[in-house]
Amino acid sequence: MASINIEELPDRIGETFKNRDIFITGGTGFLGKVIIEKFLRCLPEIGQLYLLIRPKKGKDPKYRLDDIFNSALFEKVKGQRGIEALYEKVTVISGDVSLTGLGISPDEKKLLCERISIVYHGAATVRFDELLKRAVLLNTRGTKQILKLAKEMKKLELFAHISTAYCHLEEKVLGEKPYPPPADPHKIIKCVEWMEDEVVEAMTDKILGNLPNTYAFTKALSEGLVEETMTEIPALILRPSIVIPVWKEPVPGWTDNINGPTGLLIGAGKGVIRTMYCNENGYADYVPVDIAVNGILAITWNFIGNKETEKRVYNLTSSSEFKVSWAEIIERGRRITEKVPLNGVVWYPGGSMKKSRLMHNICVIVFHMIPAFIIDAIIFLAGYKPIMCRVHRRIKKGFEVFEYYANNQWDFENSNISEIRALLNEKEQAQYQLHGDDMDLDEYFENCIRAARVFILNEPPETLPAARRHMRIMYWVDIITKVLFCLLLIYTLACWSDSFKALLVGGWQLFIDYGH
Repeated sequence: MASINIEELPDRIGETFKNRDIFITGGTGFLGKVIIEKFLRCLPEIGQLYLLIRPKKGKDPKYRLDDIFNSALFEKVKGQRGIEALYEKVTVISGDVSLTGLGISPDEKKLLCERISIVYHGAATVRFDELLKRAVLLNTRGTKQILKLAKEMKKLELFAHISTAYCHLEEKVLGEKPYPPPADPHKIIKCVEWMEDEVVEAMTDKILGNLPNTYAFTKALSEGLVEETMTEIPALILRPSIVIPVWKEPVPGWTDNINGPTGLLIGAGKGVIRTMYCNENGYADYVPVDIAVNGILAITWNFIGNKETEKRVYNLTSSSEFKVSWAEIIERGRRITEKVPLNGVVWYPGGSMKKSRLMHNICVIVFHMIPAFIIDAIIFLAGYKPIMCRVHRRIKKGFEVFEYYANNQWDFENSNISEIRALLNEKEQAQYQLHGDDMDLDEYFENCIRAARVFILNEPPETLPAARRHMRIMYWVDIITKVLFCLLLIYTLACWSDSFKALLVGGWQLFIDYGH
């Protein structure tokens, strides 16, 4: 039997987007940038990409497109097609989803209603500590207004709402189906519109109920709005889990933020995170951003090509196939940051996770706050602005969010995307990979650290030799500190009365944890 030439196989996903105009909100965000790049690099026969971009810090939306294209993420496609070709394919629509009427001009609204076939709505504030009023206006009312606009689009074939797998937190196993919103989204919108900011914030805890933050609450409300419209327009709910840096293409390890495990790896690699209150055997659900984008494109192809499908909710998740524990992430990160150290490490990477909140709090004081005060005092005496206490206040604030997710466990069904994966031919499987069977976790985390050095921390590769020398110095400082700490304990045991032995046992446990 003759072998099949993969290049001769059809690209049905690519054909789906041929000459179709697409409207994207949230294109300046992490996931949005990767979607845009994928379209421009792999699907040059698409129609026009229309991006809703708001003015920011006095900068015109059209100039914000320059910032997107100046990212290292677009270097490959610019080399392939030239920067002019990218600008020809992308049209900026000035607007803001948090404004009434989206802030879109009548002419541009008419243009969208006449031309758009596919809408990807991803605009949202992803801050967990966002004020409730702003979160509702942007995430929930914004979704309501985009849905209203979509209903007027004459050629609409798909409205895809980018939600999150972590918005129905009362469900320990999240199915691929709609869930009732935690409140009536229409009433919540009206409530925050006429209430003063201070009143809304005073009522926030009562309004949120059992949900831990405004992000989960407003995203769950938004899903309720999308579900309402499924009988009127071809709408889908897509729920990616924690979206992490690029795995394979176009730039391995690329990211533009420190959310998720990247922030943990940087904090631990810099030596400023020494303790975490966390179930070390627990795990979160992660999906590399390029795999999430491939999933979105494959779902679009399957839905548009199969109008009869009743599947309207897709979980873009991985934990049903891969489970990477918090302990494994930290251990891998520790090994990799020893190999690829960061600049300006303040303490040799170490520490451990604590199951006891009391022990964690003690370690925060001993290994976070006290060293921060000492370092800041030295920095101040040297004539510079202290920074370490401010860094640790930000870490503490981040931990308040992290601890909820790190000490609870959720699992996710994802059979719908698995079924689509089985429908792809070999060419499509290669161009739109939807699995992680060939992932080398050590290589992936190393790429993440290397990319974070360059793109987040502005630490170019030529600084690595100096970083390694500094790390070796910090290693011996760490050893000397441990020896001195041990000698201090021995001296204390020899001098103090028996009544202090219980306290010393606790101190010894701190030493053991520190040694790890």
